[in-house]
Amino acid sequence: MASPELDTARALARQAGDLLRDGLGRATTVDRKSPINLVTEIDHAAEKLVIAGLSARFPDHHVVAEESATERPAAGPCWYIDPLDGTTNFVHGLPHCCVSIALARHGRIDVGVVYDPFRDELFEAERGRGARLNGAALEVSATRSIADSLLVTGFPYDRRDHLPFYMSYMEAFMMRARDIRRFGSAALDLCYVAAGRFDGFWEWKLQPWDTAAGCIIVEEAGGRVSDFDGGEYDPWLPRILATNGRVHGEAVEVLGGLPSSPDAGGA
Repeated sequence: MASPELDTARALARQAGDLLRDGLGRATTVDRKSPINLVTEIDHAAEKLVIAGLSARFPDHHVVAEESATERPAAGPCWYIDPLDGTTNFVHGLPHCCVSIALARHGRIDVGVVYDPFRDELFEAERGRGARLNGAALEVSATRSIADSLLVTGFPYDRRDHLPFYMSYMEAFMMRARDIRRFGSAALDLCYVAAGRFDGFWEWKLQPWDTAAGCIIVEEAGGRVSDFDGGEYDPWLPRILATNGRVHGEAVEVLGGLPSSPDAGGA
């Protein structure tokens, strides 16, 4: 039986997903947080819906959400919410985006739900209870080498300022992997690793609401999530590597041979 937290996150993700499905291609207000970082009235409406639902059900819990973000809470249960991961896709009418909701306790992610309303795919996990897609168990791929891997990545919003640096990572993996994709939703990228559709994922400068739900889904599907150096994952760190576990060590080796910042070379 699922916990009340998972049941609530699941229900709210579906409700917010209805807003995304109905609003695709119909956003009338598109604001720019930066020249390439967009937000719409649908982002705000979905976030308001999820926060209201969580606050009513768990009034003592903290909430950290993309469009009303606060600093990392000092203590207590904390929800991480991305009401519309993949806003650029959404604005352009590309139906590849999702709602992401996660719960952390004592600094550890314990519950994660990611809902893609356009494929009606609900990914979920609860620590120690496995990961599921629409109720069916998820398992990462059996791929054992980067050479046989299909990888996925994304680029942060400062990519125009440091393009050679970020492209050095793409080049390093492109020379070794079977191929690489870039789909524009980190939460779904992570879920696709959990489902065995991708073998690995790396990205710079994501936020906790981008990765928290997807990471527990990867882990509960048998994969591994870490910093680029193989250290413990923390949703507030600027770097994330997620794989099926079998290629993780090789991926860490590739990353270890690359510049660690734009000032260290590559920009």
